[in-house]
Amino acid sequence: MDKGILVVISGFSGAGKGTVIKKLLSESDEYCLSVSMTTRNPRPGEVDGKDYFFVTREKFEQTIAEGGLIEHAQFVGNYYGTPRAYVEQKINEGKNVILEIEIQGAMNIKKLYPESVLLFITPPTGEELERRLKGRGTETEDVIAGRLSRASEESEGIGEYDYIVVNDDLDKCVTDVMETIRSAKRKPERQMDFIEELRKGLEIYHR
Repeated sequence: MDKGILVVISGFSGAGKGTVIKKLLSESDEYCLSVSMTTRNPRPGEVDGKDYFFVTREKFEQTIAEGGLIEHAQFVGNYYGTPRAYVEQKINEGKNVILEIEIQGAMNIKKLYPESVLLFITPPTGEELERRLKGRGTETEDVIAGRLSRASEESEGIGEYDYIVVNDDLDKCVTDVMETIRSAKRKPERQMDFIEELRKGLEIYHR
């Protein structure tokens, strides 16, 4: 069975990356979403091991000390992190593991997993990003201005990503993401193990 790869997906707030990931997961069983570990309490309807791995603070800190997390952070008094064992298990099962994370975290992931694929989802223009943020109708002008300012800062780092995917049409964007990941898996350096096995199998035919 072919191994999967770790796919890091980032994007500006309002770029629609969450919607893209949801549709991607619904259209193909080649992919799975990384399940985070957290110290916060489950919300109604949330299932341990599906929505999050819910653990105590002591367990989380023990996992950090043992090197069991790919990355972690604190938010509003709770820990959140990506379990290394879960990600590597799914990759070995042949799944392409999707990790939705911001730019700084993505760069750290790339250091730990050089073979990971970094995708950045973006609207076609800054004006379109502003239109989408305002179109939500759920945030104040100050919040929107803050998100646009943050996007401007983040734009300085997107050149570090392997691929930039424009989300102008949802279906096309999802198709582009799927094709990009499949193409990345076909890169020669990702196929060296396969090539070596193939060569060994063909040695009997060598004259």
